[in-house]
Amino acid sequence: MATKLVDLVYWRNVRRTGVVFTGLVIGLASVFQLSAITVLSHVCLGAMCVTFPLRLYYKLLEVLRWNPGVHPFQSYLDNDSTLTDKETVMLVEEVVLLIAFAVTEIKRLIFIDSMIDSIKFVVLLYLLTYVGLETNGLTLVITAVIAVFSIPLLYKKQQVRIRRIVRAVRAFVKKIRNLCLSLYDSVRPSSAPEPAPKPALAAALKQKAKSK
Repeated sequence: MATKLVDLVYWRNVRRTGVVFTGLVIGLASVFQLSAITVLSHVCLGAMCVTFPLRLYYKLLEVLRWNPGVHPFQSYLDNDSTLTDKETVMLVEEVVLLIAFAVTEIKRLIFIDSMIDSIKFVVLLYLLTYVGLETNGLTLVITAVIAVFSIPLLYKKQQVRIRRIVRAVRAFVKKIRNLCLSLYDSVRPSSAPEPAPKPALAAALKQKAKSK
């Protein structure tokens, strides 16, 4: 299943990926105007408007003995899309592990297990409040679908150039970080010198050393 998903994302079968990508985008865009149930019903009705007349046509040819009883969609019917017991158990385990990991991470961030990570989480939540005001979840889903089908292909086509840009950005960030650290070290107050021992205490220590 993961291999098929990778093949779709990297457009290894252009026709199949184009159908899936176009269907996802059109379906999600339709949900803006209609409910998900209405969109799903219309999609199924549209598909059956094609398959039902074609099946009747082949059935008519079979009745007239012009067709030896070939089903036009037999290849799709023979395609086994069921999951075995092992695959079902593996899929359920992966889903449960993802849910458990998400719950653990959210609990760790909310109850301040790490101060830095919790601050980052707060900043992210604060930014998401502004994102929620400007757009909705469905728009983000459509954007994510477009990104999933475009970014890997773009990275594959422009891999060398993107790596060069990433190295330049990392070098710039490292330079800024070193500059900030040097400025901090220059303005940081130096540690106070240790006070010299009092004369009486120094004399006592000297007398003690002579007695030894």
